Amino acid sequence: MKKLSFIITFVFLSILFVQAQQAKYVFYFIGDGMGVNQVLGTEMYRSELKGEIGITPLLFTQFPFATVATTFSATNGVTDSAAAGTALATGNKTKNGTLGMKKDLETKINSVAAWAKDKGCRVGISTSVSVDHATPAAFYAHQAQRNSYYNVGLDLIKANYDFYAGSDFLDPTNKKGGDGSSESLYTLVDKAGYSVARGYKDYQKKAKKSDKMILLQPSSATDVSAIPYAIDRKKGDMTLAEITRAGINFLSKDLSKGFFLMVEGGKIDWACHSNDAATAFNEVVDLDDAIKVAYEFYEQHPDETLIVVTADHETGGIVLGKGPYTLNLQALKSQKVSESGYTRIINNLRKKYKNQVSWEVIKQSLKDNFGFWDSIQLNEKQEARLKKVYDESFGGQKVDLQKSEYQQDEPLASEAKKILNDIALVGWTSGGHSGGYVPVFAIGAGAELFQGRIDNTEIPVKIAEAAGYPN
Repeated sequence: MKKLSFIITFVFLSILFVQAQQAKYVFYFIGDGMGVNQVLGTEMYRSELKGEIGITPLLFTQFPFATVATTFSATNGVTDSAAAGTALATGNKTKNGTLGMKKDLETKINSVAAWAKDKGCRVGISTSVSVDHATPAAFYAHQAQRNSYYNVGLDLIKANYDFYAGSDFLDPTNKKGGDGSSESLYTLVDKAGYSVARGYKDYQKKAKKSDKMILLQPSSATDVSAIPYAIDRKKGDMTLAEITRAGINFLSKDLSKGFFLMVEGGKIDWACHSNDAATAFNEVVDLDDAIKVAYEFYEQHPDETLIVVTADHETGGIVLGKGPYTLNLQALKSQKVSESGYTRIINNLRKKYKNQVSWEVIKQSLKDNFGFWDSIQLNEKQEARLKKVYDESFGGQKVDLQKSEYQQDEPLASEAKKILNDIALVGWTSGGHSGGYVPVFAIGAGAELFQGRIDNTEIPVKIAEAAGYPN
């Protein structure tokens, strides 16, 4: 009898121990396009700013568990964000371009966010780009085509999660696929019981009285596709750290339920598509700043919180070094705006001078925004490259914009960025994705599950195991 009593007690205590170790609060950070060299380059850049050779670690790279993951899709060696997002969300490979469905384009599959909701947790999905973009959409949508933005928005409402955040909706009235009779997503989310906040301050005003929340950037924002790059940020712009803080605040209304919050740093990918090293490194730092907000929560609940940081794929094939056995990453600090930010500056100069912009005015602008002829000395060939592009762009002929995945930039902005990359000794292999490893970092309850090389499909399954989600 005593032996049986001991066994029962042991089993009971074991169950309590397992339960105590489960992750009640889960943070899932995804740096879109953030491969191994994007992270390492950022840390080496931070060291060079201090006059040192080495690395100055980001917070998330100091997490106790770290590994790498493979990212190929079901149909391609190089994935797109929809298939990669679906893998990270559902644990299933699928066809490029597909959200929340198997590669047959018929079978719907639920995500780790839905598993968390099924357990009774509060759920949030957030990003620095649009709420209906591929990575966030993979956690709630079921669409054969990622660019069916209106239908993705309808799926957002159907998923009925507690909190969404991002820049805006890309096609709120179904202009791309409808006949003009579709009801606005803004009307539909209101009918579904969501409060829509425009910016962090508006969120603070509305949060207490709201049962469900969609946080979008202020109405004054001119670009609905994303919040501004960190390097271009101005006062009043919404930040990824604010989005993360709002998500934690809103989901913590009932801590007894636990929560799941996905946060995407979506514009790392955009900067890498345009091969903009300075902007990309600043975006990685910006993601780290958002992770710091989650880490503050972890410090208050260390035994019940899991933070996982990874990426959906690598973008650009960034190379740290171009032949000489050295780097000059500190040169990148002279870049004050993104490539697209400098395009806007040139556009304003065109308007101011009625397209008759002198080389002297352009030189001063390049000095102000890239440090050329000041902190960055140019050789004759580099200056000639800039002058040639200037002559072509302001010579009265049609300007052929430099196109990347998400941007169309002035040739002069593109050339200035290329020259600064050359001086920094940073190279790129493409303007698209690559099949390279992506990093995985974890801390907290269940973090020990993230060891050894893994595939991206294993990550949500391991999160579910750590948190006890039914899947």
